[in-house]
Amino acid sequence: MQEIICPNCKKAFKIDESGFADIVKQIRDHQFEEEIQSRLQIAEREKAAALEIVEAKLRAQHQEDLFKKEQELIQFKAQANTHITQKLAEKDRVILEMQAKIQQAEMDKTLSVKEALESIKEERDQLKILLANKVSEAQSALVSLKEKHSSDLKLKDEIIKFKEDEIQLHKDMKLKLSTKMLGESLEQHCKIQFDMVHNLAFPRATFEKDNDVKTGTKGDFIYRELDESGVEILSIMFEMKNEGDETATKKRNEDFLEKLDKDRKDKNCEYAILVSLLEKDNDYYESGIVDMSHKYPNMFVIRPQFFIQIISILRKSGLDSLKYKAELAQVRNQNIDITNFEKKIQEFKEGVSYNYTMAQKKFLEAIENINKSIKDLERTRDALISSENNLRLANDKTDNLTIKKLTHNNPTMKAKFRDISGSEEEE
Repeated sequence: MQEIICPNCKKAFKIDESGFADIVKQIRDHQFEEEIQSRLQIAEREKAAALEIVEAKLRAQHQEDLFKKEQELIQFKAQANTHITQKLAEKDRVILEMQAKIQQAEMDKTLSVKEALESIKEERDQLKILLANKVSEAQSALVSLKEKHSSDLKLKDEIIKFKEDEIQLHKDMKLKLSTKMLGESLEQHCKIQFDMVHNLAFPRATFEKDNDVKTGTKGDFIYRELDESGVEILSIMFEMKNEGDETATKKRNEDFLEKLDKDRKDKNCEYAILVSLLEKDNDYYESGIVDMSHKYPNMFVIRPQFFIQIISILRKSGLDSLKYKAELAQVRNQNIDITNFEKKIQEFKEGVSYNYTMAQKKFLEAIENINKSIKDLERTRDALISSENNLRLANDKTDNLTIKKLTHNNPTMKAKFRDISGSEEEE
């Protein structure tokens, strides 16, 4: 037991060794803690100094790196500006060349179109003169044809008047002639009449029985006549009817016209003629040649005594028509020649238009390529500007870099810096 005096109340009290040891330990721990705190404060001050030194070194290194980057950026900008200047100069040169080519193409196109138009105008004027001459010739030919046709009509009227004078004589002979025809048949009578004048009046004509029944019906006779070149002058489908053929029914002439018109069309004949002895008491058919064209085209009804006369009249009309057809064909061929010339002019115009369209297309393609080149250069310029902006941002970020920011939320780096501070303190 040891006696200890309290420093506050000055009273003495006894304490065993274990209690005394505890008090001593408390005193020592308190002194140790104060010493530790003092050491920690010294370490903190040394650590701060070390950090300032490291930060100064890093700042110096950063300034050096930044200076190098600025030099590289200045060099890069100079190269980029040189490249852009070269590209822009090349683009301007290309644009000037294309503009020169376009102007030359426009001049060539204008000159070629002008020459073509002058040539076409000259040819057009010549065609107008030629066409006016042809029209004048056609009008003269038409006047001549009309005069000739009028003369032919007068001659026809005279022939008809002459035939009308003969009608009365033929009426007096009708009963005798009809009786004779009943005995030999009307078809045979017409055939004999044709054969009697064939060689003299119609040397190139044929008068044959119609034996073709492919279409279901047939006429009695077909008259055809061709000229030396094989062109048809006249073709007639004949049908013969007399009282002896129709004694039971007593049919009229009009009852046979529809079938006769069908036979004419089926056999490609120009005219159809009914040679008839039907309706003897009908004065309408006794007056001469009866024109039935108001009911059926190119159709006539005659008595047998007008058989040769109507062939002669139609043949003369066919010969005149043949001449008119030749003249009209000549005029038509001239019109065809003019049409072909106009067609060639139109083809030439279309060719010029096609070449102009192709030139315009190539011009537009060249302009489009120039626009594409300009867009590429603009994209390059934008990329360089963007690169410069990125370098500026990198520089700003470098300026804002500190040790505190580097070690924020980074225990590893904090430990590294503590180790550096500890090693410097030991030294």
